[in-house]
Amino acid sequence: MHTKPDPPGDKLTNEFKILVKEVEMAGVPLLLRAARGETLDRPPVWMMRQAGRYMKAYRDLRDKYPSFRERSEIPEVAIEVSLQPWRAFQPDGVILFSDIVTPLPGLGIDMDIAEGKGPIIEAPIRTQAQVNNLRPLVPEESLPFIKPILKALRDEVGTRSTVLGFVGAPWTLAAYSVEGKGSKTYSVIKNMAFSDPTILHQLLGKLADAIAVYTRYQIDCGAQVVQMFDSWAGQLSPQDYDTFALPYQQRVFRQVKETHPDTPLILLVSGSAGVLERMAKSGADIVSVDWSVDMADARSRLGKDMKVQGNIDPGVLFGSKAFIRDRILDTIRKAGNRGHILNLGHGILPLTPEENAAFFFETAKQVDQLLATSC
Repeated sequence: MHTKPDPPGDKLTNEFKILVKEVEMAGVPLLLRAARGETLDRPPVWMMRQAGRYMKAYRDLRDKYPSFRERSEIPEVAIEVSLQPWRAFQPDGVILFSDIVTPLPGLGIDMDIAEGKGPIIEAPIRTQAQVNNLRPLVPEESLPFIKPILKALRDEVGTRSTVLGFVGAPWTLAAYSVEGKGSKTYSVIKNMAFSDPTILHQLLGKLADAIAVYTRYQIDCGAQVVQMFDSWAGQLSPQDYDTFALPYQQRVFRQVKETHPDTPLILLVSGSAGVLERMAKSGADIVSVDWSVDMADARSRLGKDMKVQGNIDPGVLFGSKAFIRDRILDTIRKAGNRGHILNLGHGILPLTPEENAAFFFETAKQVDQLLATSC
């Protein structure tokens, strides 16, 4: 059987389409391509908390600006901090230097961030009257520093990296707001959840709507991907996660997707082994997997269509270079070459040797060659 060759015009048209696609892909950062589910030679790589205390440059700047809010809310300082790991390691993701509680004052919840202790809420939310008094978030007024920071990051990295924004999830922000600070027992908010849930659900709803507004604002200001941190949701039983965390994650993501359907959204839950499948129902495009789950198991549990991030134990970076390299290769083999962003399972630890962080990034960028020679 003879096949009729393409007419010369059709052949030129097909070649032109291929050329156009190659040009388009050349201008799309690797992390965005992974977030869209493309098959890649290597996964993009960045680290949660990659701007922070393990870097000497950060510690030097902290001496000059001892207040976390100064470092994160003075645009030129926050820009400098955000770009420190970019200049040192050239990661595939550059994330806004901020904190998940940053938008709370804009709702009427006064807070500060104590060095080494985390957020402190001046008047914890405990009553119906306090919930009623919360106001809608207007980011342009209460968070004017966000726009110049994100714009500067986009201008600096261009198409060489992806700019990430981030927000706190409703449950975790509610937990801080009700507890008044970090907690090991979560007894205050669980008392509210299990004895007077009406007030809590109203608070969660207001927080979800505010977080959706804040997420959309970050995207409008230049964030190409946004990660939502539900750091404390892993402290809920699965049935309570379904009641107090998941519906409000869905509420945020649904509102954001209504106006920004093409912006990839990542969800992280610390200690997520027991709720991994539930995270996949949140509406997030990418689930950030912590190190309590084997990446191969996570892939199996989440299904082939869910994209993943992670999930190397931050403690691995205290190991030898050979050990770090082997863990990177193992994680990437298990995650596969489609829809995976290489990251730690949580933030890099403060005392991590800076040279080990550098080796992590160097190895990740050579992983296609390393996998080819190690097969």
